[in-house]
Amino acid sequence: MDMDESNPKTLYVGNLDPSVTESLILALFGQIGPCKSCKIIYETMTNARGDPAAEPGADPYCFVEFYEHKDAAAALSAMNKRMCMGREMKVNWATSPSSAPKQDTSKHYHIFVGDLSMDMEQQQLKEAFQPFGEISDCKIIKDPQTLKSKGYGFVSFVKKVDAENAIQSMNGQWLGSRPIRTNWATRKPPAPVPKEVKQLSYDEVYSQSSSTNCTVYCGGLTQNLTEELMRQTFTQFGQIQEIRVFKDKGYSFIRFSEKQAAAQAICQVNGTMVAEQQVKCSWGKESNEPSQTNSSAGGGSGNGTPHQMVSQPSQQPPSQQQYSGSPGSYGQYYANMGYWYPGAYQNMGQGYNMQSGYPAGYGSYPYSGMNMPMQQWGQMQMPPGQQFNGQQQGMMGYQMPQE
Repeated sequence: MDMDESNPKTLYVGNLDPSVTESLILALFGQIGPCKSCKIIYETMTNARGDPAAEPGADPYCFVEFYEHKDAAAALSAMNKRMCMGREMKVNWATSPSSAPKQDTSKHYHIFVGDLSMDMEQQQLKEAFQPFGEISDCKIIKDPQTLKSKGYGFVSFVKKVDAENAIQSMNGQWLGSRPIRTNWATRKPPAPVPKEVKQLSYDEVYSQSSSTNCTVYCGGLTQNLTEELMRQTFTQFGQIQEIRVFKDKGYSFIRFSEKQAAAQAICQVNGTMVAEQQVKCSWGKESNEPSQTNSSAGGGSGNGTPHQMVSQPSQQPPSQQQYSGSPGSYGQYYANMGYWYPGAYQNMGQGYNMQSGYPAGYGSYPYSGMNMPMQQWGQMQMPPGQQFNGQQQGMMGYQMPQE
């Protein structure tokens, strides 16, 4: 690894698929500039008994060293968060020469050290555990963006007995400004194994939709679904005109400028792992294509029926809607707006003011919340000279005009 901290040439590449090879990484990053070396690290964790796991860890990472700093910087900008075998690569500068492993520690014995002080350095942590035996690796986990400690780390011993003694002796001991916790390091649960999906035929997929349909439905992403993730996944197939993400539903629509690009995307992405989730791709129905219901936007039936990329219809304000029919139905329109009109309107023998929706003689002053029969309206006793203001007897209303 390069030692010039002012012009680093080595990149850390994480979140790799276990089947990734060094030759593949060199081929990818070599497109940016000549690479000097690549080393993939498999961090095998110990099990509950402290024995190394038989297979490599679920999240291998690697270091890629370039000959020139400018090429490494360009690769960092171009490759970070790019998809590789269904996973989003995490690319950053290798923080220090100590980040490069000096030996393969996959068969060694790893212990977890938690509750570390935020100012704890790796050298301090290593020195604290050195009395127990030969240490092959020691690191404090840091945030890749801020480079601040996350408060925990790992110490690897060559011999199992040394690791056991360290766990028993150091658990609860003060290190720095607080007591620490020690235990066997455990592996992360393995990534879900994708189901075997039959490779789609381009000609068959192309013929399943109209010649003008360029929209792809992508579903099955219940976590980490973003527009940026969809753009990174599908941009390799052609020019994208629009992406619509329905995060709470776990699917999205990607509209290409050409149908050929959309068909190719469906064939290549369907059944693959995106953000560690197996996705399903099919045609999205164009908004101008006939559809029986709008519910098709929620996902397909799985039988090749296109999903629809639709917008919710605008709701027309009640005041602009057309109502027709008998005075009773017209009165119901006002009832839907929160006013209470008894059915006695139709039996009162009075004219009906179609302009205001009130019985003739009441003008255009609305009243609301008056849950009382109309027959009682004329029986209310008012003191001489006092106007009804709608507030007597706990009722709400508006002042009636003077005759």
